[in-house]
Amino acid sequence: MTSIQVGCADLLKLADARSSPSPPLIHPNLRRAALLTGGAYTLTIPKTLIFAKKAIMTQAALEQLIHDTESERLEKTISLTNTDKFSEAVCAFANDMGHHKAPGYLLIGVNDDNTLAGMSISDEFLRLLSDIRSAGNILPQPALTVEKVVLPGGELAVVTVQPSDLPPVRYKGKVFIRVGPRRAVANEQEERILSERRAATALTFDMQPCQEATLGDLTPGLFEAYRLRAVDEETIMANHRNLEAQMASLRFYSQRFGCPTNAGAVLFGRKPRYFFPGHYVQYLLFAGTDMTELPNDQAEIEGDLPSMIREMELRIRTVTTNTLKQVEGWREQITPDYPEWAVRELLLNALVHRDYSATTPVRFYVFADRIEISNPGGLFGGSRPENFPNVNAYRNPVLAEAVKTLGFINRFGYGVLRAQTLLANNGNRAPEFEFSSVGVKVTVWKQKEV
Repeated sequence: MTSIQVGCADLLKLADARSSPSPPLIHPNLRRAALLTGGAYTLTIPKTLIFAKKAIMTQAALEQLIHDTESERLEKTISLTNTDKFSEAVCAFANDMGHHKAPGYLLIGVNDDNTLAGMSISDEFLRLLSDIRSAGNILPQPALTVEKVVLPGGELAVVTVQPSDLPPVRYKGKVFIRVGPRRAVANEQEERILSERRAATALTFDMQPCQEATLGDLTPGLFEAYRLRAVDEETIMANHRNLEAQMASLRFYSQRFGCPTNAGAVLFGRKPRYFFPGHYVQYLLFAGTDMTELPNDQAEIEGDLPSMIREMELRIRTVTTNTLKQVEGWREQITPDYPEWAVRELLLNALVHRDYSATTPVRFYVFADRIEISNPGGLFGGSRPENFPNVNAYRNPVLAEAVKTLGFINRFGYGVLRAQTLLANNGNRAPEFEFSSVGVKVTVWKQKEV
């Protein structure tokens, strides 16, 4: 028997597996705890049930990895503090420069001579490794699992990284790859190879070519400002590529079709609505609680996506007004009717996850007692009403990455959860979500007067 600490996803896989030994290894309450907390648990299980994504790693396979020399798919270390080193390794494995189409492994707790270092792997360290995925420094977001394995000679942390479908993957603006047993920063030729590989597999709408558009339909200054945030200064200084190649490396230009991608047109277009008729926010402000009367204010907010977000941020500030309320005795407290950042997070969620092929706009309606935000496009991928917002799937991964790079969001997958927390802390009712096959609507209720 082997003791292993598994992450939430693998724990649920083990709980649900029909082939699991009998009696069941996972108690239903533990399964529920995994769903609620996304935590990791140390279990004693048969040696053949050490999990890696899409495959089961046997103890023999793990021992083989321990004794193998480092390669394009394997790195070993005994460091417990070098987060940059871990992140660079994850980035390199995600890029899969050798095109192995197989996971890469980072083993933490193995010496250079392939012996176990006798280390102790804490829960806090496992959380640090897991946070690499969602911290937003590696873009696009990598797919990885983190496991703790207890062996007679010591404990290991095993990070399994899947090859990305959206290379090139960058860590803090640099494209890391593995060249044999070492890590390196990709040169222009290697980055081009990764970009072409991505173009061959791109399926999401934001990566598809916007064949009606040309470079003349974009604002070069907007892209240059973005590039300064997305790519590190050293790489920019060494970069002698033309504008098309620079944009293609960030998934904003299709060299195959000779035109911007849909993401490029949405983010940097002079008039994106010409290509995407539904790309605007319909803003309505009503004095009452229904739409029977004419609105006091109305506008169609359009343009490149960053400019739309900034204008909507200003409008959100005008509707999240403060109220003076008596709290205890003669004490009074100023509280907002709506926490500004909660409304902002929900709007960003609607703009990033909307279906840009639809002609329907994002709607932002302000009533006397509530705000309603709706977007075209139902839940995407593995997201379902029963697992929302704990399970995330990105309809527009390039746009999501861009919004993170521009600083509008801090981390992936936490926007709705953060909004729920902010609303609860402010005394507002929980937001109400309505899901359909054609769209999502959220209602945010005004804080009740005391």
